[in-house]
Amino acid sequence: MKKVILSIGGMSCSACSSGLEKYLNKQEGIKASVNLVLAQALVEYDETKVNVKQIEEYIKEAGFESLGIYNPKKENRKNMNKLWLILFGILTLVTMYVSMGEMFNIPVPGFISMDKSPIVYSILLCIFAICALIYGRDILITGVKRFIKTMPNMDTLVTLGVLASFIYSFINMILVFAGKHELVHNLYFEACVSVVFFVKLGRYIDYNSKEKTKEAIKDLVKITPEYAIIKTKDGDKKVTIDEVKVGDILVCKAGDRVAVDGTVISGSAHVDESFITGESLPRKKVTDSKVIAGSINYDGYFEYRAERIGKDSTISEIVHLVSEASNTKPKIAKYADYVCGIFVAVVIGIAIFTLCMYIMFDLGFKEGIKHFVNVLVVACPCALGLATPLAVVISEGKLAKRGILVKSSDVLETANKINTVVMDKTGTLTNGEVSIYEVLNYTNDIDNVEIMQIVGSLERHSTHPIAYPFIKYLDEIGRRELDVEYFEELPGVGIRGKVGDFEYYVGNGRVFQILGVENKFLKNEERLAAAGCSIMYVIKNFQVIALIGVKDTIRKGSYDAMAELFKMDKKFIMLTGDNGLTAKTVANELNIYRVIANVLPKDKTEKIRELIDNGKYVMMVGDGINDAPALATATIGVSMHSGTDIAQNSADVILMNNDISSIAELFRTSKKTLNVIKSNMFWAFAYNTVMITIASGILERFGIGLTPMYASMAMMFSSITVILNSFRLKR
Repeated sequence: MKKVILSIGGMSCSACSSGLEKYLNKQEGIKASVNLVLAQALVEYDETKVNVKQIEEYIKEAGFESLGIYNPKKENRKNMNKLWLILFGILTLVTMYVSMGEMFNIPVPGFISMDKSPIVYSILLCIFAICALIYGRDILITGVKRFIKTMPNMDTLVTLGVLASFIYSFINMILVFAGKHELVHNLYFEACVSVVFFVKLGRYIDYNSKEKTKEAIKDLVKITPEYAIIKTKDGDKKVTIDEVKVGDILVCKAGDRVAVDGTVISGSAHVDESFITGESLPRKKVTDSKVIAGSINYDGYFEYRAERIGKDSTISEIVHLVSEASNTKPKIAKYADYVCGIFVAVVIGIAIFTLCMYIMFDLGFKEGIKHFVNVLVVACPCALGLATPLAVVISEGKLAKRGILVKSSDVLETANKINTVVMDKTGTLTNGEVSIYEVLNYTNDIDNVEIMQIVGSLERHSTHPIAYPFIKYLDEIGRRELDVEYFEELPGVGIRGKVGDFEYYVGNGRVFQILGVENKFLKNEERLAAAGCSIMYVIKNFQVIALIGVKDTIRKGSYDAMAELFKMDKKFIMLTGDNGLTAKTVANELNIYRVIANVLPKDKTEKIRELIDNGKYVMMVGDGINDAPALATATIGVSMHSGTDIAQNSADVILMNNDISSIAELFRTSKKTLNVIKSNMFWAFAYNTVMITIASGILERFGIGLTPMYASMAMMFSSITVILNSFRLKR
């Protein structure tokens, strides 16, 4: 299955997005999620059954427009013409003055007065109404199309209301021309004008609000510079980003932004990567350091080799992941979509029922038409449809800016339920940048330097953080790497490989179980473990030649993270493949009371599954290959950005700043987002229930009623209320 994000044109309300989503999901080989706020469709499709061109045809068949594959740098923006809106607003005021001025004792010239010049009055208002139909033709055309395709939306409601009032008024105008001047009071041309204006005004406000929710993505896109300085035989040359190729040598001077992801080959500088990591302090970059496109060179000069460009860059991946996550839907959003899917049909039914009741009980056809239009115009599926996606997009953008990359919107809903947090130790609670604490040599044939050379040569092929000090040691003493004939990772244990004529094992105490021999060095192991060391036995042809203790340091953010999360009443478990003594030493420092040590990767997964089976909502935080199965099994998997690719792929959340204190921010944002969504849903349901009741005329006997103009205003303000409530998340 492949995934593609398509930009969609022609969506005006939640009934549009839910209708398109249903239509696409009916097609063979397609699974789609449509986002009203971003005007995008995330489509997962079977390329053996359908292609992108066919998907775009389906979108067209459903009555919408595909604007192509989503490209954040070349996003298609519909021009919302402010000038035309202002001009039509003036026309609306003039229409209100002519039609209602005398009602409010405002002098109206006799030649356009309702009672003194009914024919001129009728013609003038009819012209204004025709202008409204022309200005709102996009609404009317879409409304008719959606009605014909039996996929009605808000445009359909507005279209039925506007056309009903225009046709009814036009017929009465003809009768006025025939001499029945008293029917001038039955004209509702002003309703056509006011309804179109307030719908257009609401959409203008709504559009600009939605654009603001995309700021996080747009800010990320703008970070990457348009030009780069490339080093050539003829000197430095300024080129566009598109001209840079993998392997090119680029130059970065003080004040410049890094053009593409790469590796420093010479020079040094302090670089600001806060847009990715959320870390405010600049990081020192030297030879062999990785640099990220968009980061700012504060104070130095360096040359770097281009490695990841275009869509493969870190920024592009983040933009894609944030966009993809924003297009997924939590359960509460799917519920809102279901309601919106039947909402428009129910409203049309209520409007028709209202009209029939007025006719049957002889309450006046004029009043029946007024309330028919009121019900259609006052109903607002947009408020329901915006309640969830707007809050989700704002929250995910906010988290992305703080270095917390959420890969699915479900996380924001589920995080609020998490009651148990399981932490890996090495590379998660600790920095993973271990240093060599002590080497115990048990052979007279090989000195310590040779042992380190053998271990360093093997560890060069490993992805585990524990390999770092051995590789660094080789580089520092200038010893060459030995040839490794074959190499194998032993998950949860260590590594093995052949160097020269001998096979070596390097790993923790479980290596003796694999070899089936007795461990005679437990006392030394316990001493090193009590000092907080991780244990590494070096075994040559089934003989232990050395025991090495490597010590890790606790991450700076771990203390703050534990303190904050304890306040949130979360239960903690340290789950590690390291030995019990080392794990408990770290756990005691962080006040973690439950430790499960000496576990293999499959055992980690079993422990997570066991917790879930016991009714726990579990968050697993890890960074290594051995954590990947557990991350995938947990309710929410969280990976450090410094972790392996497989760990990041298995996780639901990636901490770009490698700071586990960010987890507290995720929990806080989840809680706030759910509160905003629930309040949005409450006000949307309450608004529609109350306003449709008033619009139907049931409460007129108590002096509570509406005109079409006020109904259209109320509809607009309901959406604005949801938008403003969602924007509280930006604080």
